[in-house]
Amino acid sequence: MPGKLSTDMSLTEDQIEDYRHNGYLVIDDVFSTQRVAQLRAAADSEAICAAVDERGGSERTVHLLEITRRHPEFNQLSYDERILSRLRPLIGDDIQLQHSKLATKPAVAGVGPYRWHQDFAFFPHTNTHLAAVMVMLDDATPENGCMQFLPGSHRMGLLNHLDGDGNFAECQERHLWADASKLVDITPRAGGISIHHCLMLHGSPPNTLGQPRRGLVYQYRADDAYQLADHVFADTGTVVSGERRGRVRCEEMAVALPRRAAPGDPYGDAWNQIGSEVDL
Repeated sequence: MPGKLSTDMSLTEDQIEDYRHNGYLVIDDVFSTQRVAQLRAAADSEAICAAVDERGGSERTVHLLEITRRHPEFNQLSYDERILSRLRPLIGDDIQLQHSKLATKPAVAGVGPYRWHQDFAFFPHTNTHLAAVMVMLDDATPENGCMQFLPGSHRMGLLNHLDGDGNFAECQERHLWADASKLVDITPRAGGISIHHCLMLHGSPPNTLGQPRRGLVYQYRADDAYQLADHVFADTGTVVSGERRGRVRCEEMAVALPRRAAPGDPYGDAWNQIGSEVDL
């Protein structure tokens, strides 16, 4: 029933099978109106607004990273059982945070398209037991630029994200999303969530109505998924469920590592696994 909060926080067998087959789930009414109001207040706090505005938030889509370190409400949410109880059947009991962000589309018509991609291409790991959870602070609609998925694309493996010059870019296999009839609009209401596999091919169109679309994104990984490249953020590796086992599981696959960190990059970087060259 719309507006009624679910008291059962586990996934059904049908939901688990849907995720395995299609690569995503949409679950409405996960968080109460009161909890959404608290999270909106955190998103509207002076520090968060200043950080979003600094990145051009009034004019373009902004992904404000490390939100668990920017506001206690966002940190608390990353441990919420209403999220984790639905993740455990999908990626296991021992779970870490890989990164967190506030994804905002401003209330400006025509702003906010986001390129088609697979998350895994940006931060490859030794296995693909990673899933993104988006907690909506506003209703997601086709008109305000909701995400679009290609169902089942997670079963295609890692697609090409290198352009003709060998530079890392968005997914290059544009024929896959050319047929709009094969795509699904992902439209959780405020307080609802979406969960998608790290190999899900997805993008989003521009905001056509000028209504805000804000969501909190938590990228989670299984404890045995070891990061191969890209940033190590302040909250990367935070244990949110179970424990740190100190084991790595490898799937057989080949990945194109996205890039090396730029000089002076303020974040730690998995590329730092490569030692410095020295003259002996």
